[in-house]
Amino acid sequence: MPPVYLLLGLLATAEQAPLDRHAIVSRHAMAGGASTVWPVGNGEFCVGLDGTGLQTLAGNTMAHWGWHSFALPAGITPDQVPATGTLAKGRPTGPDHFPPGQDALRAWLFDNPHRLNLGRLRLSRADGRAVTAGQLTEASRRLDLWTGIHTAEYRVDGRPVIVETAVHGQQDAVAVRISSPLLTDGTLRVTLDFGYPTLDNTPSVGDFGRADGHVTRLIRPSASSATLSREVDASRYDVNLAWSPSATLEPTDSPHRYQVLAHSDALELTARFGLNANTAAVPTVTECLQSTTKRWADYWQSGGAIDLSGSRDERWRELERRVVLSQYQMGAQQAGSWPCAETGLLGLDPWRGQFHMEMAWWHLAHYALWGRWDRAEQALTCYQRFTPAARALAEQLGLRGLKWPKSVGPEGRSAPWSGNQALLWKQPHPMFFAELAYRAKPTRATLDLWWPVLEGTAEHMADFAQRGADGLYHLTPDMPPSEQGFTRDTVFDLAYWRFGLDLAQRWRERLGLPREPHWDEVRRGLAPLPERDGLFCHSAEWLDTYQKRNWEHPDPIGVLGMLPPIDGVDPETAHRTVNKVWTSWQWGRCWGWDFPWMAMAAARVGEPKTAVDALLADSPRNHYDERGINTGGPCPYLPGNGGLLYAVAMMAAGWDGAPARPAPGFPDDGSWTVRWEGLKPAL
Repeated sequence: MPPVYLLLGLLATAEQAPLDRHAIVSRHAMAGGASTVWPVGNGEFCVGLDGTGLQTLAGNTMAHWGWHSFALPAGITPDQVPATGTLAKGRPTGPDHFPPGQDALRAWLFDNPHRLNLGRLRLSRADGRAVTAGQLTEASRRLDLWTGIHTAEYRVDGRPVIVETAVHGQQDAVAVRISSPLLTDGTLRVTLDFGYPTLDNTPSVGDFGRADGHVTRLIRPSASSATLSREVDASRYDVNLAWSPSATLEPTDSPHRYQVLAHSDALELTARFGLNANTAAVPTVTECLQSTTKRWADYWQSGGAIDLSGSRDERWRELERRVVLSQYQMGAQQAGSWPCAETGLLGLDPWRGQFHMEMAWWHLAHYALWGRWDRAEQALTCYQRFTPAARALAEQLGLRGLKWPKSVGPEGRSAPWSGNQALLWKQPHPMFFAELAYRAKPTRATLDLWWPVLEGTAEHMADFAQRGADGLYHLTPDMPPSEQGFTRDTVFDLAYWRFGLDLAQRWRERLGLPREPHWDEVRRGLAPLPERDGLFCHSAEWLDTYQKRNWEHPDPIGVLGMLPPIDGVDPETAHRTVNKVWTSWQWGRCWGWDFPWMAMAAARVGEPKTAVDALLADSPRNHYDERGINTGGPCPYLPGNGGLLYAVAMMAAGWDGAPARPAPGFPDDGSWTVRWEGLKPAL
């Protein structure tokens, strides 16, 4: 008999005509917004464009491989830098404080590595000054989601300018095609310049007026191509350029700035970025446009799709817009070699563009439900790549197994933060990912790939839980997802620990291994989920959840929402908790992913109206701008987009044990008509 989740999919999609995917995507094309930065990218490499079709006013060029670190502070040598990111030793007892006299090292560890703005392309005047926003008239722009091509049209000095821009589908190359009579005599030209890295989230990250500290070399110049070799401290990368035969590349008074002059009314320019010298031919603009068109058409025609246009609820268009644009944003920025920062590849955030391991779930889990698991697989190898660092961190803290870091770059070193060792909910994430991977590809190869990660993760979880005088195993210290401080036995972590240890034993059985007795002992002996008055609470010490702590992430709803039913999680208590949280929480003091978290929980406990209302709640933390980017954080907040996609797919395709009706997470009162295909049910 097929698995339950396959039967659900067959039930929901039976006898349904194929969706018109092109129509669904096209009705939400991005338009307008001359000053907003719109990303064009291939998941690994992304270019932020302003209304000029370039980066004249704002925008960064970033890649998952693009990182930089400042030189160490004076007096600090490389051997003094802890590979784990902390100087703490022994079992954690609370905040991870650096000892006195280590402030400079701590600050350096927090700031490095950071995302690097690889360069910017601007429309400039003959004197080198950039075109200003006030010089643009009759401006309009459009991003064709089906092709990934951005088109900007406007006038400068009363003369027309048309700019087409796109990123190659496979190569980290941006292509620009400009048409304007102002190009002929050099009144307008394209400037490529580079700045020294900075840590401010400015419209163009970097100090573009600084000449020292970095090197730009022109190598292999020819009549219509050249390479710019970049050295920024220890970072190295190249930019391969190719331009129209009639155009020329000209130096300027800055060693880090070059201009391309068209000498006709049309200009084509391609800039390919990369870590290693690449002597292969740079793709032409036409080749780039063809490549991006194929990539995005393939993307939209693969995996899942949802059509809400038959709904009577007038909010259908906004929800569908968010779904379509969230898919675009994830495909453009978050389908590469590493997990993403919370701000994606648009710029820096307060965490220097590093990625948070507790946020990896919100960035990548949705790909499994949308049938695009291949888009997440490369980034998720971070767990295999970070295994040595995770083992070293656990050993340094006197613990067994693999302890996953928090805010990290590619080196796997955790950036200093007081809650690093006590923010526990990042620990079981690889178990969840492993199960999603196995459902996508239930093969021995999947088991072999993920088992060392699962085994080490479970080993650490069983060791971290300490047996108390009451005979129960407790999680101490513990900082919940809401990050409201240090406590013990938080509700979500206790549920997630149960889920993770159960899953690890299931994987042992799949591999033909006996159950691990100590894991079973810890699992059976875990402290009960904290509750009061028939409601789950933040923690065993914070029973005032609904009076004084009803803000930040609503931890109690996650135990039966993001997580499937678990022995030890009472479904009736979970149901009452969902209703209480929905009516009592301060939703203006939350984060973008809290709303889809609420929707998941409401759907599971049989409150589909609340699920939809949560996704569309009127809150500044649940806003999706003209680009479809969630703004429910201190920056463009893509965990909200990833959470939305997971929640909507779950509400449409169901989950293990969901009611046997179409779209079980949506109301069945006739207000919503949900047509979908290619989605996978949640756990």
